[in-house]
Amino acid sequence: MSEIKKNKKSYGDLQLLKGIDLVTRKTGVIEIKGIKKSYGDLQVLKGIDLVIREREVVTIVGPSGAGKSTLLHIIGTLDSPDEGEILYNDIDVARLSRAGLSAFRNRNIGFVFQHHRLLPEFTAIENVCIPAWIKGVGRREAEWKARELLQLLGLAERLTHKPNELSGGEQQRVAVARALVNDPAVVLADEPSGNLDSNNKNELHQLFFTLREKLGHTFVIVTHDTSLADMSDRQVHLRDGIIEN
Repeated sequence: MSEIKKNKKSYGDLQLLKGIDLVTRKTGVIEIKGIKKSYGDLQVLKGIDLVIREREVVTIVGPSGAGKSTLLHIIGTLDSPDEGEILYNDIDVARLSRAGLSAFRNRNIGFVFQHHRLLPEFTAIENVCIPAWIKGVGRREAEWKARELLQLLGLAERLTHKPNELSGGEQQRVAVARALVNDPAVVLADEPSGNLDSNNKNELHQLFFTLREKLGHTFVIVTHDTSLADMSDRQVHLRDGIIEN
């Protein structure tokens, strides 16, 4: 870590392999400083300051249009702020090269969305393997990790099923396994239970806390679901682009 700090001013221009070297230490500590974001004349985020601690389950709540998903996408490096910084264990992701940022995201951040986004032509285990293959993990190792995760999530009998052969709850659990296959420090979820019935929703909510206890991940979850928000370690209330609490 001292080497990263020492070279902090220059690592935005590093090539892919050097970008990967920056992420060898896993951490769930995220520091968000003065984040602002506008789309045209509409200012969506108006100066967000937030620290997310390791192994926390944090929910971001608020009315539609408050900027919740925009903030989550910026935290996940899927979008860039107009102003401010996102630091992962003192690494300013804005200073990474494009290739370095892609490597950072692949290794350190898992994503779960409202819709599972599974590829229909691939089986459950193949869908889970995709981020590992992108990372360069060998087929045998990737499949072993994917099988282990799917078994942990109660899908041992569904490994070779394609998405259209799975229930909605099963599809979303496959998506969770895919988010975890590279052992990311942080998992970001955007309305992950929004398309599920109450039974599958409750199972998925409990699953996040089980995974935190067993695997040590940090979870940041955008949700309108009050039951999930009440279960979380901390709620961040967003309204009109600012944090209320």
